[in-house]
Order: sequence, then C-alpha cells, then structure tokens
Amino acid sequence: MDAFSSKPEDVLQRTVDVAVEKKRSLQDIENFLELDRCITFVTQNNFKKARRRSINFRFFSPAQSHPCVALQFPDELLWCSARVVSFLSQNTSARYFILGDTSYGSCCVDEIAAQHADADSIIHFGRSCLSPTTRLPVLHIYGRQPVDVEDLIKSFRELFSQSEQHVIVLYDVIYAHISDELEKRLQSTDNSVLVSKIPHRESFRKESGITDQTDESAPSPIHHTEEKENVTTHTVSGREFSLPTDHDVENFSIFYIGAESLTLKNLMMSLNKCPFYTYDPETRTNRRETLNVNKLLMKRYYMIERAKDAGIVGILVGTLGVAKYLDIVGHLKTIMKKAGKKYYTFAVGKLNVAKLANFMEVQAYVLVACQENTLIDSKEFYQPVVTPFEMEIACNQAREWTGDYTTDFHDILPVTRLAVKIEVSK
Repeated sequence: MDAFSSKPEDVLQRTVDVAVEKKRSLQDIENFLELDRCITFVTQNNFKKARRRSINFRFFSPAQSHPCVALQFPDELLWCSARVVSFLSQNTSARYFILGDTSYGSCCVDEIAAQHADADSIIHFGRSCLSPTTRLPVLHIYGRQPVDVEDLIKSFRELFSQSEQHVIVLYDVIYAHISDELEKRLQSTDNSVLVSKIPHRESFRKESGITDQTDESAPSPIHHTEEKENVTTHTVSGREFSLPTDHDVENFSIFYIGAESLTLKNLMMSLNKCPFYTYDPETRTNRRETLNVNKLLMKRYYMIERAKDAGIVGILVGTLGVAKYLDIVGHLKTIMKKAGKKYYTFAVGKLNVAKLANFMEVQAYVLVACQENTLIDSKEFYQPVVTPFEMEIACNQAREWTGDYTTDFHDILPVTRLAVKIEVSK
C-alpha cells in the first residue's frame, strides 16, 4: 500500500511548517475566534439528525441525543482547541469533536472526517478557500487578526494619491472583520473606492431533519457575475463587489490586504489585467506587486500543450467536500472521451512526487481540488499537473486560450458563466 499512500514511518517523522501563533488568554481566544458566534450557531440552529440504535454505535447514551459539532482547526490553531471545546461545552449542551490533520488542504471543510464522527454541523476555524459545501451546515470562523487601520489607510493614500484612480479593495479572510470600517473610512471621501465583501459565512443545507433554513443562505459560486439595475455584481474567490454596468473590472486597480499567499496568487491569476498593490498588516509594509502574471500564464499554456499531446490522463480527486466535485469529474471524463483520451481516476489525498511516479503510463494529470490548491507548480513532478479549466482547453476546441483565467472548476460546468459547448477535431 505504500505505493499509493504515505509510509507509516513518514507520518511519525514528518516536519510540519506552521505559523507560530502568539499564545493568548481565554478572553483573547473568545474575541479572536468569536466564540459567542459559535455558541449562537450551536444553540439557535440546534442542528440534529435523527439517530437510532444500530451496530454502528458500540455504546449509546442519552448524551448522543444532543447535537454533535465537529470543530476543525488548522495546525497553527490546534494549541487552543482544547480550551475552545471546554468553553463551548460549558455554555452549550452539544457534544464536540476536534478535527485536526485534514486529508487535503486545511482551507477546505473536511466533511468526510466530520461524518466519521457522526457530526450534525461543522465549525471551521482559520483561513478558508470559501468553497461551497453540500453535506453539513458550516460556520466559518476566520480569526480576527489585529490590524492598525490608521496605518493601513495611510498606506492606501500613499499608493493611490490620485483621487481619480478606481480601486477595488480585497483582503485575506482573517481581515474580513475590518471591512465595514474600511468602507466607511475610504468610501466616505472617495466614491471611486470599492470595498469587497465576503457575503456568506454560514452554509446551511435545506434537508428535512437538519435545518429549516432556506437556500438563500447557501454560499454563492466562487466566481460569479450578475447584472441587476445598472449594477454588475462580481464574485471572485468568494469576495463580492458591485460595479456600474458601464465600468469594467480591467479599469480598476486592486488593493489587497494580507501577506503573500495562495489567495493572492489566485486573485492575480483571475484578475490578470488589473495592477495589484498589497499591504501586509503584520509587517506594516505596502508595495506594488511585480509578479509577472503573463509569464505565469505562458507557463500554464505550456502545460496545456503538453496535456493536448497526452493520450492517457489521470484524474486526481483532491477534494471530497467541495460542492459538485463529482460533476466536474464527470465533465472531464466526457470531454476526454470525446477527445480520444484514456483516463484513470485516483483519490490520492495530498499530492507528492512519489505517489504520482508510480503510474508511469499516465502522461498528464488533471487535479480536481478547491481553487486555492488546484494550481500546482508541477516542475517537480514527472508529468504535468493541470487544472480542470486547462484540461478543457486541451480537449475542447470551443474553449480557446484568451488569457482569461479561472482556478475554480465550477466556472466551466454546464449552465455556468464560462460554459461552452463541446467540440473536438474529427
């Protein structure tokens, strides 16, 4: 089995690189992780599935009639997980399980692990890719990282000294708590500044016995465009902003609040026609990003050309929790079959070179994952690893390479904003 998964001894010897969090008091943890919102989420919604005695339960006690909540922590927040459970247990009647080592990226909600614990709902702590989920109700708690708002606004004024510049403000989710204040401070003096929003922090599934919430609270697609009353609402990487219909996104500069990360890279790829400026609250520094997006796009185009030449393709399932992942797997199989390619499907968890090297007959891979983990720099791998969007360009003649880019596989599913009919060469 070592050929298909990590060796047992590797798990014991693994070195995990995590950001060192400053240890906090219980009161600081309450504020930082918004434990009052967690209590409200658990007590007011009272998510609870109908349970019955079965062979799956070795022991059944009256406590099992209470809601069961899975608490998912990234590695850098595991140190406070026990204190969070203790606090929530004292203030609610629910039972709690801690989810730590996720099968894929910690930015994704691990619904599979939560279902193994027979959880009724999930509270996801830390950074999130904002991918929609389908199985369980989810509350996202990003963490309220401190920001010197005065210094941030000062840096913004330095970067955008000309009042006629049009700017869209985007941010890492850990700074979402300052969006309202930024909107008041920046838009009150300059109408050309738009502060984005993260509209959905709670995800509910409408299902008998789970919740009576309507579908209005379900998360929107990661990338979306909607026109209404002379205003076009754009959703990019889960961040929403509205522009007048006579304005194009390409005419705006982007001001991003946060450190260098996968989120920033994906935003720069998706909005590759906009100049990017960043402010890092931890170091209090600002700069214009000089990442050569065109060079990155050309590297991706080279991967597409290699995928075109591949006769055998491996579909890597890198998520089991993101909504419609089975739909995109089915869509990829359809276009590859029509393009005359053979394919195999692999569920591999976290990728590494050794795993993929076991399948020498595979000439290219396509990774189905969340938008933050789908873009792989495959120079270390023996074969190219492309995204679903790139594989469709390789297989579908109706999908042309224009320089427009998306890392979200939802965009290319049928009846979506970037969907095209399937055409292959005879």
